[in-house]
Amino acid sequence: MLDATGLEDKMLTLAGLQDRVGEEIAISNWVAIDQARIDAFANCTNDHQWIHTDPERARRESPFGTTIAHGFLTLGLLTELQRDAGAWPADAASTVNYGLEGVRFVSPVVSGSRVRNRTVCRSVEPRSETAWLVRLENTLEIEGQTKPALVATSLLMMFTAPAE
Repeated sequence: MLDATGLEDKMLTLAGLQDRVGEEIAISNWVAIDQARIDAFANCTNDHQWIHTDPERARRESPFGTTIAHGFLTLGLLTELQRDAGAWPADAASTVNYGLEGVRFVSPVVSGSRVRNRTVCRSVEPRSETAWLVRLENTLEIEGQTKPALVATSLLMMFTAPAE
């Protein structure tokens, strides 16, 4: 069965994820990066640099002709996009961010763009009977562009419920 993105719809499990190392496991839906989202992120982080929050000045002075999303806004979307696209195994009772590797902000995301994430499983390492360290390679695409917004490997510690 194919999901909305054309990938085979497979209910991932931690054991099954180990069999998918090296494969693309999820493609998220497109998400709008509008000025309201950029402004909300600026308010949360207190990063009100004009290139993000002043559309009129950005139109006049920015090489992009408009405002752009904060790099960390786009990076922060990865968790939601992975989860919503089904990249997290169904038997993971909880998942926590463990870190990032190789983060590169390749192209700016201008206000009004849409982005989506492609996820490739790079490794699944058992840490205990209930914990696995999972490396997911992410490519955040910008609709209509060939170069991605960012590439990054996220490290996630995934836990199953302890046996009773």
